[in-house]
Amino acid sequence: MSVLDNKKISFIGGGNMAQALISGLVGCGIKPNLITVADPSSDAREQLAAKGLNTVDPMADPKSAVIGADIVVLAVKPQMMKVVVSAFADVLDNQLVISVAAGLSTDLLSNMLGGYSNIVRAMPNTPSMIQMGATGLYGTDNISAEQKQLATAVMEASGLVMWVDDEEHMHAVTAVSGSAPAYMFYFIESMVDGAVALGLDKEQASALAMQTMLGAAKMAMNSDDAPAELRRKVTSPNGTTQAAVESMQANEIGRQIGEAMQACYGRSQALSEEMSK
Repeated sequence: MSVLDNKKISFIGGGNMAQALISGLVGCGIKPNLITVADPSSDAREQLAAKGLNTVDPMADPKSAVIGADIVVLAVKPQMMKVVVSAFADVLDNQLVISVAAGLSTDLLSNMLGGYSNIVRAMPNTPSMIQMGATGLYGTDNISAEQKQLATAVMEASGLVMWVDDEEHMHAVTAVSGSAPAYMFYFIESMVDGAVALGLDKEQASALAMQTMLGAAKMAMNSDDAPAELRRKVTSPNGTTQAAVESMQANEIGRQIGEAMQACYGRSQALSEEMSK
């Protein structure tokens, strides 16, 4: 039995992230008729309705998706959030509100919602689209234990969930998971280019690089050893792996990765400050 059983979930916005979360929820056994999506696009509503979901045109009826819902997921662009939520803020009544909008603090969201504070802020990443996501969550002091369980269940339907106690740590979540799929894609891209330069064709290089990345991640997740120890175990003295690792160390790849994450962290902070003005 799931804490989400018979809970009515409304998504404000039906874009890619909303659809990823919805796919995860339905895949976990949530009945489509318990899910409502408010989206201004008639095409999007038609596609979602074909999957058995309830749909609402927020331009015509902005409050109906929220009234009676147990959970409201805000999945609209940060720049549009204030306009969108102002249309239904006055009918919020103890619903759990989950925002997946980047850069919007819980204080700012609460102000947009007229002081409403049953808010959880989520930072998912794009692998949520294949139920392999990693999401950081932060909740206001007003969130009950039951609502925390509900938020966890909603986001766990699409992958791993981690709570942070300090909202400032959401910037670190952005650096290590929210933006990090791009780092992985960049690394794979570089490996493919390197393998092609060594004589493999692109199809061969791509398949080997992607499978290796997947296998290494799964191995690290399933092992009791830390990544550093796993690396040590596959690095034979004076062998090929040692040559590669020493080249990376000489070029300070670890430091460069850290600096890239710091740049991401800093930009996340700046975006939050910009949105607060």
